Amino acid sequence: MLKMFTTQLTGIFKKIAEKEEFSFEDGARLLAQAPAGDGSIYIWGAEEMKAVEFEAVYGAEPLRSAKSLTETDLDRITDADRVLLFTRLANDVPAVELAKRLREKMIPFVAISTVLESSEEDLSQLADVHIDLQLKKGLLPDDVGNRYGYPAAMAALFVYHGLKFTIDEILAEYEE
Repeated sequence: MLKMFTTQLTGIFKKIAEKEEFSFEDGARLLAQAPAGDGSIYIWGAEEMKAVEFEAVYGAEPLRSAKSLTETDLDRITDADRVLLFTRLANDVPAVELAKRLREKMIPFVAISTVLESSEEDLSQLADVHIDLQLKKGLLPDDVGNRYGYPAAMAALFVYHGLKFTIDEILAEYEE
């Protein structure tokens, strides 16, 4: 089972990298504007996506200028700041409400989630840049035809690291 899961997970990573290649670049450029100026990159993760928030702020190689986004921060965030938002599904209500607040305040943000069916009330429509996690169902079949093994946090961490590497490259060029 582990071998099958590994194969499927590798496939998801490749699918994200291929289908979202330009969004990685666009998202990294948007986010790099904060540390290149006087801003911060605020990170918000819903549910299991807190893993990405913790990795970015407290990991072995934290993201430059990264801070966890709190309710208090929303009141004092400025247009020099950027937000990186992670949630399992693009129609997640708390994430969509946060996205609307960011748009009202004209704060640029990147959202990462799986798009099931696009609508005006989903992150793919609200975000300046959206990266689709491509996780529509679990990766492994069970004996009765259902699927399980839904590694949303792992896929989100893959996206986070791809963004971080690109941001680091952009900032290194900027500082030369």
